[in-house]
Amino acid sequence: MGIVRAILTIFLTLFFKVELVNKENIPEKGAAILCANHIGELDMFFIGYRLKRIVHYMAKEELFRYPIIAGIIRWLGAFPVKRGRADVGAIKTAFKLLDEGHILGIFAEGTRTRNRNASNVKVNPGVAMIAVKSGAPIVPVAIEGNQKLFSKIRVVFGKPYYLDIDRSKKYSNEELVEISRGIMGKVYGLLGER
Repeated sequence: MGIVRAILTIFLTLFFKVELVNKENIPEKGAAILCANHIGELDMFFIGYRLKRIVHYMAKEELFRYPIIAGIIRWLGAFPVKRGRADVGAIKTAFKLLDEGHILGIFAEGTRTRNRNASNVKVNPGVAMIAVKSGAPIVPVAIEGNQKLFSKIRVVFGKPYYLDIDRSKKYSNEELVEISRGIMGKVYGLLGER
């Protein structure tokens, strides 16, 4: 994994101008859910390549059909998730990682979007369901920029926070979507932050 990370770091440093803002907000230890907006294919790399800890991302299963890409993203901590339906295996993997004290990375929108307004964002209930059941803190992360070569990318890390909810309650899908929307509101609130 060290060699892959080193190559990735060199590549991103040479071909992009990446600015990381408030990366000290990533907890040094213990479980956390990193929730970010999703603007391009390289988002997980821009977020994680200069962090001390590995972020274990749910990544669309289609990426794992290509052996080289699958090998690289697995080495970097990613695991497959089936989009468009409940993927019990991916959810179990997410809880296992959090139970072991790792950082779980989720793009709650489920697909790439250039939207900058949280109220117009379509979100999935998954991030809320995992946060409610695990009790792990959430770290909102906003990515902005153009992912063409030599472009500037800004990654802003918000402060970790816990959901202010009743964890013993069974939430409906609609309620989980609203909780996810609130999480994404914090993510989108970081756009443009210095």
